[in-house]
Amino acid sequence: MPKKIKRKWDILSKEKRNTLTRELITFFREQRDEELGMIAAEEILDFFLQNTAEHIYDKGVEDSKQLIRERFNDIEVDLDLLLSK
Repeated sequence: MPKKIKRKWDILSKEKRNTLTRELITFFREQRDEELGMIAAEEILDFFLQNTAEHIYDKGVEDSKQLIRERFNDIEVDLDLLLSK
């Protein structure tokens, strides 16, 4: 059995990939009245992961940095209040 190549954008567990693939198939059937096969659904999922995963990750990092900045400012204000004037 050939070893599966790990792609940097392929960050989902096997179970999550299977769930999302089935959800894509269901979406196309219910919303677009189109039958989508398993391979096509996996290719669509791969396309979106490849083209969005890095941007979503970067946004999460930026949001975390902003939250840390805000928390640090709150701590700084609290410490300034402790200074005797």
